[in-house]
Amino acid sequence: MRNAINLRPWLLAGLVLAGVSFFAAQTLATAAEKPNIIYILADDLGYGDLSCYGQKTLATPNLDRMAAEGMKFTRHYAGCPVCAPSRCVLMTGKHTGHCTVRGNGDGPMNPEDVTVAEVLKAAGYATGCVGKWGIGNPPPRDDPNQQGFDYFYGYANMFHAHNFFPEFLIENGEKVPLRNVTMEEYRDVPDFKEGVGVAEKKVDYAPDFIARKGLDFIEEHKDGPFFLYFAMNIPHANNEGGGNKEQRNGMEVLDYGVFTDRDWPEPEKGFATIMGNVDRYVGDVLERLRVLGIEKNTLVLFSSDNGPHAEGRHELEFFDSNGKLRGMKRDVYQGGVREPMLAWWPGTIEAGTETDHLSGFQDVLVTLAGVAGVPDAEVPETDGLSFLPTLLGEPGEQKKHEYLYWEFHEKGGKRGVVTERWSAIRLNTDENPDGPVELYDLKADEEETRDVAAEHPDVVEKLTGYLEAAHVDQ
Repeated sequence: MRNAINLRPWLLAGLVLAGVSFFAAQTLATAAEKPNIIYILADDLGYGDLSCYGQKTLATPNLDRMAAEGMKFTRHYAGCPVCAPSRCVLMTGKHTGHCTVRGNGDGPMNPEDVTVAEVLKAAGYATGCVGKWGIGNPPPRDDPNQQGFDYFYGYANMFHAHNFFPEFLIENGEKVPLRNVTMEEYRDVPDFKEGVGVAEKKVDYAPDFIARKGLDFIEEHKDGPFFLYFAMNIPHANNEGGGNKEQRNGMEVLDYGVFTDRDWPEPEKGFATIMGNVDRYVGDVLERLRVLGIEKNTLVLFSSDNGPHAEGRHELEFFDSNGKLRGMKRDVYQGGVREPMLAWWPGTIEAGTETDHLSGFQDVLVTLAGVAGVPDAEVPETDGLSFLPTLLGEPGEQKKHEYLYWEFHEKGGKRGVVTERWSAIRLNTDENPDGPVELYDLKADEEETRDVAAEHPDVVEKLTGYLEAAHVDQ
C-alpha cells in the first residue's frame, strides 16, 4: 500500500473499525484532524494557458511548482463551456442535464439546492468565498451566504465581475465602496447588470483586493477546519471594455509590468499580466499555508470554469490558450470544457504525479465530503464520483464514470458526452434535437479533427443514448 506511511491519523483511525474497508476508512475524519480545503477557480483559463500544460510563451512558476509538488490531472472537465452553469455544477455536483442553472441567462439556484459549502459547514467547517459568485442572473447580493458560505467578498453578479475596477464590491450582501469611478454611460443599467461597466478612474484593482481577503480568511481560520472557495474573475475579459465603438482594451490592469516593452498588442500585454496575477495569487496562498505551518493539513485544488475566451480584443491564438485541443469557450469540443486541474496536499498526495482519470466538476462535492469525513448517508445525491482514491494513490479503489455530459443553450444549442475513449457531440439542438451526432476517437485523435461517426454506428448509438438519458427537463 504505497501511501500508507503518509496518510493522516484521521485516515487511518477507521482501520480499527471492524468490517470497514480501507477506502471507507479514508473518509472517516475525526473532528480535530479534519483537513482544511481550498478550491481555487480561474475564469476562462484554457488547457494550454499554464506552462505545466504546455504553454510556451508565458511562465506560471507557482502553478508549475504546485504541479511538481502534487498531482496533475489531464482528463478533468468543467461543468459547462460558460461560467454560471459551470459554477452551479461545481457547487451542487449535478451536471447540466440535472442542475438548476443551465445557462448564463437563468435565474439563481433554488433554495433546496445543496452546495458543497452547506455540506462542509454541516461537517464543522468555517466556509468562505472570495471572488466571483456569478451563479444565475441576477443572484441576490447575499446569495453566497444563502448557499452555505459564512463569509463572502467579491462580485455576486457575473456582469459586475467583468469590471476589474468597479466602484464597489460585495461583502456579506452589502456594498463596500472602492475608489474607482465608472464611466457615465454604464451607470444607468438594469439591476440584473448592477456594477457592470468600464472605469474612467482606475485606482483599486479588484482581483488584488479579493486575493488579500482570501489570505485574511486563511489567517483568521488557521486553526481550522476551513473551506475557502477562491473564485477568480480572471483571465476573463471586461466584455464591455472591448466591445464598444472605441474598441477599448478588455484586458485591463494598472500597468503591464515586465511586459510593457513587448512588441505585442495592448490586450495581449494585459492578458500576459493577468495570467501572471493568477499565478501570483496561487503562490501567495501556498506560501501563506507554509508560513502558518498548516500546509500538510490543507488540500488545495486549482482549475478553471470553462475554456479560453477570445474577448476584449484578446486573440485566442496569440498564446495558444487551448493548446492542442479543438474549440474554446462556448464549445463542447475538448477545448471548451477540458481544463487544467492540480491537486496539492504535501505528505498525502505524492509529489510529481499525473493522472488521466476521467473526472469533472460534478465530482468535487462528493470528493470534498470524503476528505471532510462526511458519512455517505449525509452526502446529497449528485452525478459525481469521488476522486479521493486517485488523490491518495489508490487507483484500485477508484470508481470510474461511464461518461460525462454537457448541454449548452446558446449558439443554437449543443450537447456532448465524453468517455475514456470517445467524444460525441450534437450541435444545433434547438432547431434539430434529433440531429446528427459527431464522433471523435480521443485515443487516436485528441484534437478532434476527424468525425468517425460513419465508421462506428454502434458507438454512436450507445453515446446517443447517453445524450438523451442525461437530460431532464426543468
